[in-house]
Amino acid sequence: MSTQRDPLQGLTVLERGWLSSNNILIHAAPGEAGATLVDTSHVNHAEQTVGLLRHALAGQPLAHIVNTHLHSDHCGGNAAVQQAFGAPITVPPGSADAVRNWHEPAMSWFITGQRMARFDWADLLHAGEPLRAGGRDWQVIAAPGHDPDSVMLFDAANGVLISADALWENGFGVVFPEIEGEPGFDDVGAVLDVIDRLPVRLVIPGHGRPFDDVKAALARARSRLAAFQANPARHAHHGLKVLIKYHLMEERQQPREDLLQWVADTPLLRALWQRHRPVGVASAGQWADKAVDELVGAGVLGLRAAVLVDV
Repeated sequence: MSTQRDPLQGLTVLERGWLSSNNILIHAAPGEAGATLVDTSHVNHAEQTVGLLRHALAGQPLAHIVNTHLHSDHCGGNAAVQQAFGAPITVPPGSADAVRNWHEPAMSWFITGQRMARFDWADLLHAGEPLRAGGRDWQVIAAPGHDPDSVMLFDAANGVLISADALWENGFGVVFPEIEGEPGFDDVGAVLDVIDRLPVRLVIPGHGRPFDDVKAALARARSRLAAFQANPARHAHHGLKVLIKYHLMEERQQPREDLLQWVADTPLLRALWQRHRPVGVASAGQWADKAVDELVGAGVLGLRAAVLVDV
């Protein structure tokens, strides 16, 4: 009979969907000041996040908030959670100065046209340094690709990997450096190789359910990566559709004309159009309009009397 510990023992995974990242609550072990929360979801869901945490904590204090990376779906609840529980925030170092000074042009949510509530951090989460939480020793592992400053957390003793957006059960997050005109695909591949070498029993992704068939997930991710590497314009078009869908998840509904204006006003999407102009598409507006038609045709968005609706 196996005596291996349940890898989720002492952890609560709040699976949130796609506008909001998952929240991973690492409950305090004896002698620890309180629980540690990994990622706080989107600002739209901040009140719900606080309520879910109160229930999951069941009176236990929250001692730390840790962000795997500073995208709006992973850190948007920072301010509300900190206000509710008084816990300090720890972030990877890459965008830390921009956050401290709240220099919006340097922050991901500004260039992607997304919402965010201002917060500040107390400590930095450096790759290669240990993180002790829940009686577990977590390795902080650099995971560039989706975001150049992202990290993963790995508990080698129990084989648990908190992968953020480096690996999902069916892929990985948009490779934002490539969207911004910088190399990123090779970093994605290198991180997948790192995961493959780890003795992982269970992956807790940034989105979707925890899963244990790591080899199959890695194979799907590598196949997806190879397709994007062979055709970077395909990845650019994918990124456009992801950002439009994400925007509609934030807004819930918006007149089609206003959505197309948002695309035109969003710095990252303007730059993306300049780098990946499809043949036969005369303007950024036509490019975005075609993507909207594809999303509506796939049932990802609804269209009611010229108003786009998230579905």
